Amino acid sequence: MVRKPAKMYRNLAKMAYTRREYMGGVPGSKIVQFDMGNLTQDFPVELSIVVEEACQIRHTALEAARISVNRQLQKEVGRANYRFKLRTFPHHVLRENKQATGAGADRVSEGMRLAFGKAVGTAARVQPGQKVFSVWTNPQYVEKAKVALQRGTYKLPSPARIVEERETTA
Repeated sequence: MVRKPAKMYRNLAKMAYTRREYMGGVPGSKIVQFDMGNLTQDFPVELSIVVEEACQIRHTALEAARISVNRQLQKEVGRANYRFKLRTFPHHVLRENKQATGAGADRVSEGMRLAFGKAVGTAARVQPGQKVFSVWTNPQYVEKAKVALQRGTYKLPSPARIVEERETTA
């Protein structure tokens, strides 16, 4: 079956559907890692992607953004000079009522109205102002990390901005 456009699943239309123990056949998440880079060192600067609208972000979009940002950071900054974290988890299960296509399908696919549907994927529900990704790094790499995070925002369905926070020394 063809994957539907992401804009079909972007809006928060219905109640969250997260109880996997009651449903079978939920596809696994595509997200491979949540923490990347140098996990042992503390870095003074935190850069985060913050979404501006409430929406659902599919697990495929989160993974695409993660790959894009992490690859750019490895190339420009080096694996030892940053820590990268995905801060949301796709709990919400997306459902779709499959329809028949092809010749004669107009009679077959009349179907039930408001049918429940089968699980087709998962999504993370985010609220305005929520951090989706964060990068911790040293001050000399801030501009390169911002460019990498900007690449990640293009993969997300909501408008997003990059927020910088510096650790203050007392």
